[in-house]
Amino acid sequence: MSFTQFISILAARWKISLAVFITLVSVTLAVSLILPKKYSAFASIVIDAKSDPLSAVLYPGIANPSLIATQIDVLTSDRVAYKVVRNLKLAESPDIRSQWLAEANGVGTVEQWLIGIFQKSLDVKPSRESNVISVSYKAPDPKFAAGLVNAFVQAYLETNLELRVEPAKQFSTFFESRSKEARDEVEKAQSRLSAYQRTKGIVASDERLDVENNRLNELSSQLVGLQALASDSGSRQSAAKGEAADRMQEVLVNPLIGGLKSDQARLEARIEEMNAKYGESHPQVIEAKANLGESRKRVQAEIAKVAGSLGLSNSINKQRLGELRTSLETQRNKVLQMKAVRDEGAVLQRDIENAQRNYDQILQRLTQTSLESQATQSNAAVLTSAVPPVQPSSPRILLNMLLAIVVGALLALGSALLLELSDRRVRSPEDVVRAVALPIIGVMPKPTAKRLFGRTAKANLMQGRLLSLLSSGDRAASA
Repeated sequence: MSFTQFISILAARWKISLAVFITLVSVTLAVSLILPKKYSAFASIVIDAKSDPLSAVLYPGIANPSLIATQIDVLTSDRVAYKVVRNLKLAESPDIRSQWLAEANGVGTVEQWLIGIFQKSLDVKPSRESNVISVSYKAPDPKFAAGLVNAFVQAYLETNLELRVEPAKQFSTFFESRSKEARDEVEKAQSRLSAYQRTKGIVASDERLDVENNRLNELSSQLVGLQALASDSGSRQSAAKGEAADRMQEVLVNPLIGGLKSDQARLEARIEEMNAKYGESHPQVIEAKANLGESRKRVQAEIAKVAGSLGLSNSINKQRLGELRTSLETQRNKVLQMKAVRDEGAVLQRDIENAQRNYDQILQRLTQTSLESQATQSNAAVLTSAVPPVQPSSPRILLNMLLAIVVGALLALGSALLLELSDRRVRSPEDVVRAVALPIIGVMPKPTAKRLFGRTAKANLMQGRLLSLLSSGDRAASA
């Protein structure tokens, strides 16, 4: 369909199109004037991403879409709406109850009926790229709309605080009972360690163990020294029992033996002198030889005494070595026992430390949950409160009329085209060409057209029709 055909159709059916357009605009205007006026009250709530104001200042939170969506679900929940009904005491109003009986026929409760009505007219929208939530309510009475919006905001704040405090109270009760159990565990562990220390006689295990270790080291050093001394005395005793006893250091440095050997040497020299002078049978020589024998016996006796003293010293050293070894073994067992006692005490001490650490952690959580359970403010705050609106939000007459004009124009055009399709007529020469598939020889003017070159419009129209018929007849004959 060309633009010329479209214009010709509108020109032919303008009356119907105009009637449809005027009817729609008139009905829209009448309905807009008849509908009751409704007023929309608005309030806004700001959500803080961090519950702690100090941390929110130090570390600004980023808008969390899930957090905002959750708060919107809470605000539109039945719990908040029920709190609004309860706070405003709407269920106690006789007028509301009578209206509920008339509309709901007593089905359900008046609270459920009011909640359904409120949720239909309540509109909650989040702001773009911010933590602000806009709350609006539409009602015929502007004061009622503003009051209900403020009631929803207040009920939401109370519900948000309850949702934050109630879990904290439950956790506080749980951690309180756990803290008592943990404290009992600490006391039991401390009692076990105290009883163990009393049983083992431990006052300061580390200091006493250090003393005993020092004593063990000292005994070990004494044992090493005594072993060397005993080995030396044993070797000297063995040397004293042999032929080299007179060459021992103890014999050589002994002054008595040295004096006796000196006397023996003088006697030997005198005997040789007397032998040379008197002969061996002289009484003085015989007496001198007897004295020399006595001197030798005395030297051997003194050497035997020195050897005996070395044996006694070796025996004493061996006895002391045995005693020292026994003391060392006893001390070593004592130190090992003290280490075992200390290890058992360390295990008990670690039990106390673990129990104390567990108790401290539980006490910290108890303090935190106790503070949270005593909170009086949530992370939501009222940004703006609703005030009674001055202008109604609906119906919007100007907007409705503009929409009616646009829609009416479309319906008028559509109705004209629909009627044309149901009853197709020739509106232009293009319709003739499309209908008969033949070229147009001429076009007859309208009967109301003016005369042209001495002919009437009617004669021109008859001539055009004849030419058209003749042309069609010629083509049929030739075919």
